[in-house]
Amino acid sequence: MESQPHPMPHFSIAIVEPNTLTALGLQQLLLDMIPMIKVRLFRDFCELESADDGLFAHYFVSSRIFFEHASYFHAPSRRAIVLTTGETAVSGVPTLNVCQSEAMLAKALMMLHHRGHQHNHTAAHCQKRDNGSHQLLTTREEEVAILLAKGNINKEIADRLNISITTVITHRKNIMEKLQARSLADIIIYVVMNGLADIGEL
Repeated sequence: MESQPHPMPHFSIAIVEPNTLTALGLQQLLLDMIPMIKVRLFRDFCELESADDGLFAHYFVSSRIFFEHASYFHAPSRRAIVLTTGETAVSGVPTLNVCQSEAMLAKALMMLHHRGHQHNHTAAHCQKRDNGSHQLLTTREEEVAILLAKGNINKEIADRLNISITTVITHRKNIMEKLQARSLADIIIYVVMNGLADIGEL
């Protein structure tokens, strides 16, 4: 009897953040990074507590809610990442500064992933996305995408690749269209997820 393929395991993340714009922005970045996850938004701790079935791989929690309910989020089964509005460090807990540009926020999320704060399923999802997906771009477009992710402006890219600024702009437009990218953050995610550059290089 032929065995049936197992479905991809369900992977969920909770965002506990009263600021709707912050929560939605973070949700979109996470979905861009790991398209197969489910991201649930909660405005306060009570909403989370009533819905928490213990299956969330990670909890992105506003610093105020984290400190008010520290014992809950310090439980071994709950991997919490504290959302801060600056470079505030929280002892023993990874933090994410949400008051930075989308591109910098994407880099910070990738760094958290790189340091191993993502659940094991994340690596499986990212690996699945890796398989041949970077062939969407030509070799030259990949070179341009890498330089964009590293923060180079059009003129710097033109000088580095010995091409005209007009050509760089054309490549940039094609990259955005092929990746359906909304911003530089999407290009950074694409470059790192597809192994075109290490997060430490960006």
